[in-house]
Amino acid sequence: MRQTLAFAALALLAGCTLNYRPAIDASVAATTRTPANVARDPYRHPAETLAFFGVRPGATVVEIWPGGGWYTEILAPLTRGKGAYYAAGLWPDGLKAIQTLQARDMATYGHIQIAAFPAAQGQPRVPDGSADVVLTFRNVHNWRMGYQRKGVDYSMEAFAQMYAMLKKGGVLGIEDHRLPEDASSEREKTSGYIKVSTVRTLAEAAGFRFAGASEVNANPGDTADWPNGVWTLPPTYRLKNVDREKYAAIGESDRMTLKFIKP
Repeated sequence: MRQTLAFAALALLAGCTLNYRPAIDASVAATTRTPANVARDPYRHPAETLAFFGVRPGATVVEIWPGGGWYTEILAPLTRGKGAYYAAGLWPDGLKAIQTLQARDMATYGHIQIAAFPAAQGQPRVPDGSADVVLTFRNVHNWRMGYQRKGVDYSMEAFAQMYAMLKKGGVLGIEDHRLPEDASSEREKTSGYIKVSTVRTLAEAAGFRFAGASEVNANPGDTADWPNGVWTLPPTYRLKNVDREKYAAIGESDRMTLKFIKP
């Protein structure tokens, strides 16, 4: 009887997850998205990535360091009127792109709440225990490299704050440029790549439980040993026109896609 109930619960959970995909697909197809951002969908696989992380209508979703708003253009329609969406970034300049989106289109982006991350004393923060899902895309390597902190690694602080903002049972979804496990860990400080083992160590030290990995954002053509780190590849092309066709053919970086749970 207990086994039957367990299978029934798993089937119900699987069915609910599948039901979220049409809403995600509709948000990916939103006409409010910037054409240049849509053009990167073949590299970033947004619908598959968000489905893997269990993002759903009605959830409280936090995006850490939304940057120029690439995922914001998808998450805002998905959460508008049926959930909550926090954009959390370096305070206050790291959120200028989000505020620009809001000024341009309040109907789509007006519900977004902004917060500091990492939040210092007195800065607005995502309330503890409020989030169903926390997402961060290609940012753990920045914390590891000490971006905006004069080279001082603050990744442990970042994971602790993400843990605090999640509800029990909440999901942390991480995508980042993947450094091969047999590469020197010193390269994490300069290349923009980071090892899966490093991310897992940081997350588990903060209290998270590893829940799975997806290869949806993998790129076996990326050897992760480029002369200017990950920024050699598109979309940055740090070498400008030097071997540009070669790097365009490789495509964007090989990326890990990891899911963690707050017990």
